[in-house]
Amino acid sequence: MRDHRGYTPLQWAVEYGREAVVKLLLETGKVDVNAKNCLGDTLLYLAIIQRKEAIIKLLLETGKVEVNVKKKNGQSLLWNAAEEGYGAVVKLLLETGKVDVNAKDMLFQKTPLWIAAQNGHGAVVKLLLDTGKVEVDMKDYSGKTPLQWAAENGHEAVVKLLL
Repeated sequence: MRDHRGYTPLQWAVEYGREAVVKLLLETGKVDVNAKNCLGDTLLYLAIIQRKEAIIKLLLETGKVEVNVKKKNGQSLLWNAAEEGYGAVVKLLLETGKVDVNAKDMLFQKTPLWIAAQNGHGAVVKLLLDTGKVEVDMKDYSGKTPLQWAAENGHEAVVKLLL
């Protein structure tokens, strides 16, 4: 069931951070956990950008959420969490074992490691490196690596991690 804007009850509950309602709706087993709003945002994306960790956990616990969904610009959910330095969510996404840790955005060809290193998010860089799956020397559109951007931006702790 969708309203006049195309939203389901679950989408409204996620958007407004109503954890108890999200839990009730998920327990019915009759909701689409991969539903998108009119902007193409998934429930998991909305929960991530709003930093609703409890709701993120509930959605991931269903085992049905698509974790490699990308925005129109090619940014994945992991990419967005890495950009914001949201280590708790990066960890949750990595724990699914389903995320593509080397997925690039479309415009600048940045990976989650790249954007975390550029922004100086050392804890996120460490989480990504600990997977053993990231391509540390992957280059962006300008030919620079995460190490080069971390050094250029003066993120000493991140440089140490990447070395």
